Amino acid sequence: MLEQSHDFGRELRRRRMAARLSLQQLGQRVHYSKSQLSKVERGIKRPTPELARLCDAVLDARGTLTRLVPVQHAQPPLPAPGSDDEVWLMQLSKDGSSSFQPVRRRDLIAAGAASVLTMCSGDPRSLPPDPLGAETLVDASRMLFDQFRRLGQASGPASVLPPLIAQTHSLEQLALRSGPRVRRELLLLAARYAEYAGWMAQECGDEKAAVWWTERAVQLAAAGSDTGLAAYAQVRRSLISLYRGDASDAARLAEHALESDAAPARVRGLAAQHLAQARAVEGDYDACMRGLDRARDLLGQDAADPAQPVLGASQVPDVVSMFTGWCLYDLGRPERAATLLDEETARIAPHAFRTRARYGVRRALAHAAAGELDHACRITTELLPSVRLIHSSTVLADLRRLSRTLGRHARHRSVRALIPDLSDTLARSVGA
Repeated sequence: MLEQSHDFGRELRRRRMAARLSLQQLGQRVHYSKSQLSKVERGIKRPTPELARLCDAVLDARGTLTRLVPVQHAQPPLPAPGSDDEVWLMQLSKDGSSSFQPVRRRDLIAAGAASVLTMCSGDPRSLPPDPLGAETLVDASRMLFDQFRRLGQASGPASVLPPLIAQTHSLEQLALRSGPRVRRELLLLAARYAEYAGWMAQECGDEKAAVWWTERAVQLAAAGSDTGLAAYAQVRRSLISLYRGDASDAARLAEHALESDAAPARVRGLAAQHLAQARAVEGDYDACMRGLDRARDLLGQDAADPAQPVLGASQVPDVVSMFTGWCLYDLGRPERAATLLDEETARIAPHAFRTRARYGVRRALAHAAAGELDHACRITTELLPSVRLIHSSTVLADLRRLSRTLGRHARHRSVRALIPDLSDTLARSVGA
């Protein structure tokens, strides 16, 4: 590790000298102090991936410096899908913390089908005998799904997951007792419930449960004659890998989904976005931009049924532009990233607290990396109540990055004022 730090330092110094920049001049451009850069060049201080990408952009190194910073994989490998006989359910402890535990599938079915869905007059084991009643059940379940998504925008995943999981299994059991047409609609709707349960599990920070529920969504969709969702499981796993810092695995999974002929245009478009972001993390600007162009083209071809819930982000007006802003940050271009993230975040609906917090933290991080510390602190101060409200593991991961970035400027007046509230928010998240 020490030798790799020396390799990076030597290459950084060589490229800085070739660009005829002093340590102070380079520091002003990447918003690091002269002493910090000096320690990195001498191999005393280990470079961060963020610093490598910033220096790559300023020195036009085309990813060379980024590739010299080894990826740290302190976490175990991404879990494989679990047994079909297992169901991963949230367990709440007395202190309010949550975790996931496997439960036998047949036990959940016996309990869930008998107690959850009350839309069937009194007896959940039978569907309404007339087609109109069955269609009403499907329509009501779709509207309920929209309400779950709204609830997920304004609360922590722990409040959404239990009823979401129960509804998934009730729909599945009701599908088994329905006619062919209604059965297919119920199974496809159950698949969307399961997919959203996977996302909420990821928001809880439980990767194994997230993978299990995503795979369950694939199985339910396949039972409803929709094989396209299988590729979306790769997209979801790609996103998990990105949050784990494993860009190569994220790229591999995204490419697999992108090459699937059975996947609909929207799924392939989302895969192209994740592939672009993986290339951005690797410092490959051209490949990233090509991926974003491909994503926009594929998402423009989306011909999904408007009556079905949307896969992926549903509260972002222009998801490719938003992703472009975040990719520009990962490519070491925080000024351009901040401008684009400002524009796109302003378009998010006020009630979408989770989405606004997610992209708001990234917006603050871009401004901080661009040296606009006062503005970054103002944005963060406004966001902290929403961050505490939604209890998002993925948002907190970005908030920790923001805390480390601001920590380099601990003497700055706005940063000093923010640190107590920021630290308190991060401390509260431990074990939440």
